[in-house]
Amino acid sequence: MDKLLIRGPVKLKGRVRISGAKNAALPCMAASILTDESVRLTNVPDVADVISTIELMRYMGSDCSFDKEKNILKIEGGKLTKCEAPYDIVRKMRASSLVLGPLVAKYKKARVSLPGGCAIGVRPIDLHIKALAQMGADIRNEHGYIVVEARQLKGIKFFFDIVTVTGTENIMMAAVLANGVTVLENCAKEPEVVCLAKMLKKMGARIEGEGTDRIVIEGVRYLKGCSYKLISDRIEAGTYAVAAAITRGDVIIDNCEPEYFDNVLLKLEEAGSDIRRMKNAVKVSMKRRPKPFEIVTMPYPGFPTDMQAQFVALATLAEGSSVVKETIFENRFMHIPELMRMGADIEIKGNTAHIRGVKKLSGANLMATDLRASAALVLAALAAEGESVINRIYHIDRGYAHLDSKMKKIGARIERLK
Repeated sequence: MDKLLIRGPVKLKGRVRISGAKNAALPCMAASILTDESVRLTNVPDVADVISTIELMRYMGSDCSFDKEKNILKIEGGKLTKCEAPYDIVRKMRASSLVLGPLVAKYKKARVSLPGGCAIGVRPIDLHIKALAQMGADIRNEHGYIVVEARQLKGIKFFFDIVTVTGTENIMMAAVLANGVTVLENCAKEPEVVCLAKMLKKMGARIEGEGTDRIVIEGVRYLKGCSYKLISDRIEAGTYAVAAAITRGDVIIDNCEPEYFDNVLLKLEEAGSDIRRMKNAVKVSMKRRPKPFEIVTMPYPGFPTDMQAQFVALATLAEGSSVVKETIFENRFMHIPELMRMGADIEIKGNTAHIRGVKKLSGANLMATDLRASAALVLAALAAEGESVINRIYHIDRGYAHLDSKMKKIGARIERLK
């Protein structure tokens, strides 16, 4: 298993190019199931979750070709030979459940293993199942698989009891080929949801309200293929922005949409960073220890849970006490014991972390526990004194394209150990 060796402290400086959004790529890849024609996606990130989804699409019978240099993924149209997402693939990432809606809508059946992914908390797909059942699907649980069959899905009115990104995306994809009109209430507003809706509309779907909490979908008989560019990864962009701040560096973050992670940039400004927003780039610089801050994670447009761990790392070196409250996932503080091994002063009370800033962190042997926790440990290691070794970095590779080589280009002393 690969490890990262990081020697700190460093001051990051230069330009870094952000990759396409993993969380936009996966649902858009699933959407290709809805058409018999070819789909061409650009700005696709070379990350493990995309590779796993390509593996799944090929297993089901799709012809996929991925040009990693140009970040172009072509999915050739044609009938799938299997409507199943097997455990061996699904266990690697929770987003595999996104094929459920499109498979039932297009092929009237699906057999999908209950999902895996990061161990950051219970993320059930019960709302996906509840909505599909109301749309007329017959659903049963067999040996760890959700089996769904439906002669023809019908339009419904449905209220999501909790805001769910994958739930909104899954049912939106199911509804585009359903009979009648589907009205979804309390929808996720994330840019990745909007990205999927725009792609579906380019394929011929009739959707209104994406980006609001009420989405209306009028079912159509068929969808055509398309060529579509994915949005850039706002969480990757936010992570490099925090990297610039925690190392007291000066970094230009290219190929990003600043408006999609302005909630992150505003907090960095509160912490003392100097931010300059441009059309498709952001410049982040920091000249002093961070000021303390308070964060409460919320669904978009609130502060993203996927940036919580990175800001906890930043708070460890702040000049004062910070408070970080996690409201989305119950197990998302697993990076904190590792940060404390580096000398961080943190106390957890329920779903709230109280972080008293220290003057320095020390390098240590560290264990990555999930995707965003891994990023937090990388950031802490860049600012810490001495060597850090981060184990189990397959978590990082799931969502950050070529993190070690990108970090090297802006001055990190980082090495991948095989």
